Amino acid sequence: MKTILRSIGVAALCAASVSAVAADDYPSKPITMVIPFAAGGPTDVVGRIIAQSMTTTLKKTVVVENTPGAGGTIAAARVARAAPDGYMLFLHHIGHSTAPSLYRTLPYNSIDSFEPVGLVADVPMTLIARKDFPAQDLKELIAVIKKDPKKVSLANAGLGAASHLCGMLFMSAIGTDLNTIPYKGTAPAMNDLMGGQVDLMCDQTTNTTSQIKGGKVKVYGLTTSKRLASLPGVPTLSEAGLPKFEVAVWHGLYAPKGTPKSVVDKLSQALQVALKDPMVVERFAGLGTEPVAQNRATPEALRGHLKAEIDKWAPIIKKAGIYAD
Repeated sequence: MKTILRSIGVAALCAASVSAVAADDYPSKPITMVIPFAAGGPTDVVGRIIAQSMTTTLKKTVVVENTPGAGGTIAAARVARAAPDGYMLFLHHIGHSTAPSLYRTLPYNSIDSFEPVGLVADVPMTLIARKDFPAQDLKELIAVIKKDPKKVSLANAGLGAASHLCGMLFMSAIGTDLNTIPYKGTAPAMNDLMGGQVDLMCDQTTNTTSQIKGGKVKVYGLTTSKRLASLPGVPTLSEAGLPKFEVAVWHGLYAPKGTPKSVVDKLSQALQVALKDPMVVERFAGLGTEPVAQNRATPEALRGHLKAEIDKWAPIIKKAGIYAD
């Protein structure tokens, strides 16, 4: 028995030693950041900005790879299966917390299959319409909807997308169901909105700010508790007539479960440096958002936030009766 215990102890010590050496040498090659949506979308833009800054800090290229499909679950499963060595990361938004309720079965666990690295940004959302939609403000919009809700179409980027969740909350807030039109991504939904094929959409400022400033869409309000400096003339939906209507699309960075703590700590530190990078701050501002505070760009903060968001969305999705196969 002593011999067995001694062998186990030596093996554990060797494993720990190898892990420590690997962590000290980390990173020794390029790192892949998996984005669960198509290139050019809001999450992709946030990821590429962060990857550029983290590349400088880590002194190894952080390569962005897009793995779209199934509301981000295909990408999540890919990273959950990856080697826990810090060379494959996962950047996802609020959808990582709603997937457990939206999907009947998942090949991973949103909490247990990942090591949190840190929160990245809280992105506000905007309720927008095609530029020639007749309602001039939120009060008029709700009146138009109530008059004949099935004649008003509400686009979203697909099941579980941020625009889908925001639209679901909006319909719940006004007590009226609209004719929802799901798309395979944000870009085609926005194209059809600007082209007049659909009436409304609720989407992230990372995707709507330039369209609003360019007069290509009509905006009714922000989903934040206060106005944005980048969109000073846009009221919050609470100000416009929907009290306490608040939702933000938060983004978090993850590594596969079992990634050494020292590696996760290096990644978290690089993320924190990125969030103070003037380039990141400036480019985020141009997207209508800003980096999270430093104390939220930590594994502990993301772990707690993810669990709270899973608990928050589960009853809302269950009540709506929306599930994916």
